[in-house]
Formats: sequence, C-alpha cells, structure tokens
Amino acid sequence: MRDLSMHVLDIAQNSVKAHAKTVSISFTVDERDRLTIVFTDDGDGMAPQLLAHVTDPFTTTRTTRKVGLGIPLLLENAERTGGGVTIQSALGAGTTLTAVFDLRHIDCPSMGNMCDTLLTLVLLNPQTPAFVFTARGRGLEADFDTREVQRALDGVPLNNPDVIQWMRDAIEEEFKPILEV
Repeated sequence: MRDLSMHVLDIAQNSVKAHAKTVSISFTVDERDRLTIVFTDDGDGMAPQLLAHVTDPFTTTRTTRKVGLGIPLLLENAERTGGGVTIQSALGAGTTLTAVFDLRHIDCPSMGNMCDTLLTLVLLNPQTPAFVFTARGRGLEADFDTREVQRALDGVPLNNPDVIQWMRDAIEEEFKPILEV
C-alpha cells in the first residue's frame, strides 16, 4: 500500500465484508506525532484460528486467491516506523484493529488523501454499514457519523450529488487540519 489512506480503505472494506452494521474509525495524533488508528466493527468477527494467523500473507478468507496482503502490509508499515498492530476479535462480536505509526519516521507512508478515502467509504456503502469517523490531535477534534447525516436528510440518499458535495466539504473542513501532515 502506497499510503495510509489505502490501508484505511482496505481495513474498512474488510469490516463491510464481515457484515458490520457499524464501522468506527478513529484517528489520534499525539504530541510526539504518533498516529493511532483504531478500527472497530460489530461484524462477524474472526475465529481464534484465523485470528492467530491473520498477519500471515498466506492466510485469507477469500476463495478467489490464496493470499491476503492487507493486514500483513499494514503491520509491516507500522513496524517500520516503530509502531505496531494489535487485533482483538471474537466470532459474532466484531473486531478491533489498532495500528500505530510514527509520522516523523522516514519510513512512514504518507497520509494520502484521507478525506477522499473517508468519503469514498460512505459512497461505496450508502445504506449500510453506518460509518463513524473521529479524529483528535493538534488541539482539534472532528466527528462525522453517517447515522446523524441520514437523520438530518430525512430520506434523501447519501449519494445525492448535493449531499456528496456537502459531505466532502464537511469531512475536509473537520478532518484535514488534524490528518494533513
């Protein structure tokens, strides 16, 4: 993966495939420029035997190919910066994946266009799951919850062009000052 936004897209899509009804992605940038990204879903979860091997590139639930590189590449990129990845999961209870990166480290992938990635997740999945994005850092806080947007829209779909533009503007205004490095 060439940047962190691609990792976010990949991990969030794993949650969608696991039939999550809600996917939460939180970003925290601390005073030492360490970025912690926490993905939490209420999807199918993983059996202990899959969880034990999920960082192995030759472990995948896909039937179309025999490799799964998303989590192994995320782990490798995080460890290169002095960070790491932890995963907690249980069948029927969902999954929480935490990835930590040192944004100052020379080997840290760029952030990429995180705001566009967050918007893309919503547009690829306009009905379900609900997405909850939060960011904290640099003295700022940002929140975006598709359930609140849908309540305010009162039946207007999230993929309406005017709504898309509003969501793009809202996400960029709130998240860019925190996540732009």
